[in-house]
Amino acid sequence: MGDLNTLTIAEAREALRRGDVTSVDLTEACLTAAQGASTLNAVVHDTADLAREQAQAADTRIKAGDAPSLCGIPLGIKDLFCTRGVGTQAASRILDGFRPEYESTVTQQLFDAGAVMIGKLNMDEFAMGSSNETSVYGNAVNPWRRAGDDAELTPGGSSGGSASAVAADLCLGATGTDTGGSIRQPAAFTGITGIKPTYGRCSRWGIVAFASSLDQAGPMTKSVRDAAIMLAAMCGHDPRDSTSADIPVPDFEAMLTGDIRGKVIGIPEEYRIDGMPQEISDLWAEGTAMLKAAGAEIRDISLPHTKYALPAYYVIAPAEASSNLARYDGVRYGHRAHLAQGDGITEMYEKTRAEGFGAEVQRRVMVGTYVLSAGFYDAYYNRARKVRTLIKRDFDEAFAAGVDAILTPATPSAAFGLGEMTEADPVQMYLNDVFTVTVNLAGLPGISVPTGLDSRGLPLGLQLIGRPWEEGDLLNTAYALEAAAGFVAKPAKWW
Repeated sequence: MGDLNTLTIAEAREALRRGDVTSVDLTEACLTAAQGASTLNAVVHDTADLAREQAQAADTRIKAGDAPSLCGIPLGIKDLFCTRGVGTQAASRILDGFRPEYESTVTQQLFDAGAVMIGKLNMDEFAMGSSNETSVYGNAVNPWRRAGDDAELTPGGSSGGSASAVAADLCLGATGTDTGGSIRQPAAFTGITGIKPTYGRCSRWGIVAFASSLDQAGPMTKSVRDAAIMLAAMCGHDPRDSTSADIPVPDFEAMLTGDIRGKVIGIPEEYRIDGMPQEISDLWAEGTAMLKAAGAEIRDISLPHTKYALPAYYVIAPAEASSNLARYDGVRYGHRAHLAQGDGITEMYEKTRAEGFGAEVQRRVMVGTYVLSAGFYDAYYNRARKVRTLIKRDFDEAFAAGVDAILTPATPSAAFGLGEMTEADPVQMYLNDVFTVTVNLAGLPGISVPTGLDSRGLPLGLQLIGRPWEEGDLLNTAYALEAAAGFVAKPAKWW
């Protein structure tokens, strides 16, 4: 059947059920591909032995006729998900050596569905970044290259290792998390599909926290159908997560009809930002035309508070991060600094955190602590929360007026080179989230679909934003866009 690691989840599922291949065969193909792609630095914790055990167990289930959709499918797991007995560092030195004695709800559900874990995947430290350059493991590398240029490119962040692994066919799908675009932006940069579901759709229990009111897990896959299959296994109510919604999970795959006739697609005028590259603007117009040709009604809409989203996000997210990361103190687990004679607990905290947290994490913790401090709480944090409410209201009003989905660019550019955005101006890096953070602030589902290539041969994606809890309808609209775009490009193998 050719290179088994290049199959989609849907193709592999059918081949497994027909008996054409085994999960052991699929898993070995992915493990071999991962071993040969060390220069991408996507897989950071090898779980080959566990993967082989899981693959054998999956083959037994398939033969017995007990085969859920993901049974026997090799996946990669972002290093943010706690995995029992397997290193889970959130790409940070401060969690060096941490091996959880428990399984995150999302990974447990995937394993219950028969999925196979080929390894833990690289990411930005504590999911704080848009380029996967803040990782203790070093940079993850995009398998795509600009035409005529050997410069290494970012796979995006923070789920950069997941994006790179899926795009390079090291696994058939991967988990990601999205706090301000960390699934959708890397998906767009690597020519794959990534969906952030409605906040509360996937349990956050056992996922290392960045910003608790914004974080949400989701799948990163080679197609919209694969995203529907994988998302269904990841979703569900979890009483251990107080923000987990007790709402039935539909069969997302069964909702993929591709029929969007009569659907209303909103085009927000505020997303036409100054300095938008012409290629992005053209792609947006082409995507709009594709959906119109498929029978959708196109409607110009206004989301007037969009311009305040980025500053509000970069107040709320660091504030929550500074609170969440206070638990890393060198006492109970992870890294502890070497102490000099006479050092007390305060010195242990200070030295441990200085050594354990990278520069970007320290920056955000400091910003977050500042905006939560006495005298600034109302001026910054409370004001940002009020802006968040207004942003959500903009979306609510658009949906109440009959809009079914909103089409926007996923990113303001194609993938940029590693090192091209220096630490000297972190705001330039933060601007990469300009099209995605509104979705997290409003708690909405959003999906990035690859729809074209830029002039240098790099993938570009469009984003669809859906109504809360209507991931099935959003996936169907994305399915229609995917079919119309016909994106089949793959990176030329250089690694």
